[in-house]
Amino acid sequence: MNTMKILALPLLVTLMNSPVFVSVTVSSSRPKVEVHEHTDAVLACEFRTEKDPNPRIEWKKKGKEVTFVYFNHKLTGSYAERAKMEGATLTIHSVTQKDSGEYRCEVTASEDHVNLGEATVTLNVLVPPHVPSCEVPSSVFVGSGLELLCKDKLSVPPATYCWYKDNKALTATEESVYSVDTNKGTLKFNSVSKTDAGMYRCESSNSVGAPKSCVARQLKVIEYPLNMTILIAAVAGFVTLVLFCCICVCVCRRRGRCRKDKKTKSTESYNPPPPPPPIRNIKHYKQTHSFMI
Repeated sequence: MNTMKILALPLLVTLMNSPVFVSVTVSSSRPKVEVHEHTDAVLACEFRTEKDPNPRIEWKKKGKEVTFVYFNHKLTGSYAERAKMEGATLTIHSVTQKDSGEYRCEVTASEDHVNLGEATVTLNVLVPPHVPSCEVPSSVFVGSGLELLCKDKLSVPPATYCWYKDNKALTATEESVYSVDTNKGTLKFNSVSKTDAGMYRCESSNSVGAPKSCVARQLKVIEYPLNMTILIAAVAGFVTLVLFCCICVCVCRRRGRCRKDKKTKSTESYNPPPPPPPIRNIKHYKQTHSFMI
């Protein structure tokens, strides 16, 4: 036991006299920041160095390409007019949805043993609902299918939707003749009836702000008029007649070709006998035939 103590004493003295290397450390007290649109966003960055009293501080934003926010002791681009630096903490004024993303605070201490440290801060800009775009046709025929569309592309988090008919919310049930998708903003009818006519509007909402609604639009449900029915029947009959005539013409042409081919073949197969040679000596011919008689 005494031997172990004697051996450990020199090692302890050596460790106490040797220099301690402490690398630069970078951190953020708020790695995730959520703020409303058009307010200020504070991206906190704290650091500690071993020796370097004036380390180099940089802020970068990640995206398709990495862009500088703070570089060479200056704010860059549009940030020069709407941001400020306090130590290593970055404050962006009046943020918009375009400012959402991942930011990186980098501290380089050239005099330290390990001279580079970094921290990441994610900024999410919340956007209240906007007036949604609504697609409601002015009229539709009885019995036809119908889909009404509603969309708010700007709200963050994404909006949910509710359809209203004559200022009454539409909720799909097992007995209802329509279906509602609150996430996609669609209202579907498999077969429209006269009772589906009315004033339709859509409302978008999320957890950030008050709901917004589009202007209500009138939907008319009309029946096929008698003249329209007659016209459809006449067109269908005409198309049928044209097809029938085309088929008859094709059949007749085919039969005519077959008959022509048969006549051609029969004409080619018939070979008449050669004519008798011409009579050159009529007198001799008469004598010969009279003798035979």
